[in-house]
Amino acid sequence: MPKRKLQVSAIKEGTVIDHIPASDLFKVIRILNLQKSENQITFGTNLESKVLGKKSIIKISGKFFKEEELNKIALVASEANLNIIRDYNVVEKRKVAIPDKIVGIAKCVNPKCITNHEEITTRFTVVSKQDVALKCDFCEKITGKHNIVILRK
Repeated sequence: MPKRKLQVSAIKEGTVIDHIPASDLFKVIRILNLQKSENQITFGTNLESKVLGKKSIIKISGKFFKEEELNKIALVASEANLNIIRDYNVVEKRKVAIPDKIVGIAKCVNPKCITNHEEITTRFTVVSKQDVALKCDFCEKITGKHNIVILRK
């Protein structure tokens, strides 16, 4: 059996975000604000994937994500997997998951929504996890996956 070769080099400590759809790589980089990170970051795109056809991967040394950051990833790349690395070994594997409620991380698409005119924290109820659809708790407008705007803090 031929020896497997890593397409992207290993990290000692940190997080690997794997199975990002190739078309969503730069969205994930942008929403996590990785372009401003001081951590070593390696990413690859258009890598072969049996599940997605083409996938992307991000490896971030010394970074472990908070729940809010994982929710952002789930909104734009719901197929992504997270691997927590310690001493070059995967110590935890998990799939990102869209929560039932999204609070303060996405913008309402309705330009007339009160959240776009006053300092009110946005709140959405997730009406579809498969297609990623969010219903605004204030104006009840549905925001679909392709319309989601992640708020920057």
